[in-house]
Amino acid sequence: MAAGAPRVFVSHLSGVAVFDPNGDQVGRVRDLVAMLRVGNRPPRMLGLVVEVVTRRRIFLPLTRVTGVETGQLITTGVVNMRRFEQRPTERLVLGELLDRRVRLVEGDEEVTVLDVSIQQLPARRDWEIDKVFVRKGKGGALRRKGETLTVEWSAVTGFSLEEDSQGAESLVATYEQLRPADLANVLHHLSPKRRAEVAAVLDDDRLADVLEELPEDDQVEIIGKLKEERAADVLEAMDPDDAADLLSELPEEDKERLLTLMQPDDAADVRRLLSYEERTAGGLMTTEPIVLRPDATVADALARVRQQDLSPSLAAQVYVCRPPYETPTGKYLGTVHFQRLLRDPPFTLVGSIADTDLPSLPPDTPLPALTSYLAAYNMVSAPVVDANGSLLGVVTVDDVLDHLLPDDWRERDFHGGDTHGEEAHDGR
Repeated sequence: MAAGAPRVFVSHLSGVAVFDPNGDQVGRVRDLVAMLRVGNRPPRMLGLVVEVVTRRRIFLPLTRVTGVETGQLITTGVVNMRRFEQRPTERLVLGELLDRRVRLVEGDEEVTVLDVSIQQLPARRDWEIDKVFVRKGKGGALRRKGETLTVEWSAVTGFSLEEDSQGAESLVATYEQLRPADLANVLHHLSPKRRAEVAAVLDDDRLADVLEELPEDDQVEIIGKLKEERAADVLEAMDPDDAADLLSELPEEDKERLLTLMQPDDAADVRRLLSYEERTAGGLMTTEPIVLRPDATVADALARVRQQDLSPSLAAQVYVCRPPYETPTGKYLGTVHFQRLLRDPPFTLVGSIADTDLPSLPPDTPLPALTSYLAAYNMVSAPVVDANGSLLGVVTVDDVLDHLLPDDWRERDFHGGDTHGEEAHDGR
């Protein structure tokens, strides 16, 4: 960016695409790195944390940023692909400075940081934080009613202190559009304290979606810091198989206490899943497939498939059963694939087009046999049926992949191996 460029507020950079000089996208901005300095000197901006297409987070020095145009960052030169590792003297601007409670030097009034702006120093390539956008009044849910103002960095104090009760509303707002898997990746890279603060302000459904994408250690840590009543609500909002996986990692007394606090129907589904061995069809299945009666029509099936909260793997087929239509169902009759629903007239009965030749799986089917089944029949989910012929649930390919990949697969690149032990990033 050229000297004299307009001031940039950092919340506007969250999620912005980063391109190389050839116009190829490198990744997206996930945070900014600053170094606090002694006295009232504004922090020096070091660079950007960029999440590349492999989900690796790298460090991009601001000295290599040549322009901000229409919501895009343009870089110059070769990008260093070494994994970003935060140093003790550094602060993540979005993750650690926003929502902090600080004080105005004049009047000693406590305010909440909503945003900060950065600006390039004249005739230099260095950047620093120059302004702080704050809101007066107490923090929390009512703080939006307070007066807002923009002040110089030197007009506030308290950034260098450890924050005991830092909020997370502004940070969450900057990541509002992220998919659950990407927001989970953001949380995974925050400190445990900051992770708990963010989890506290996410609504139950959003937190449930994010928890399903986090490593087990992070799941257990977050759920353990929630009040028990809220933890039970979040578990209810999770897919039953994911909730069962999480509860299986908790001590027996904690697991039983949370199950008792859950709604009886939700708890019953989870208890049933917990009764199966972990790496079997019963242990991996979800209990919420699309189940239809034989005299339902193709139009009925397509209406169910269109439900927004269904995952693509669950929406790929419907299962035809005798009553009852909640798992465990009555007699399982067959499967109707989504493509078949698109080919037949809307008034066609699903019972007449169900695939009755596709084998079903008993709940004790081991993971290798389950994997072979999905591969052999080119399926994205498999019906799990008990000895009485009742549909117990379905195993989706994403749950199978979760158990086939290494435990640390979220820490690895999509197209590379482990990078632990690499040297620190450059530019600082």
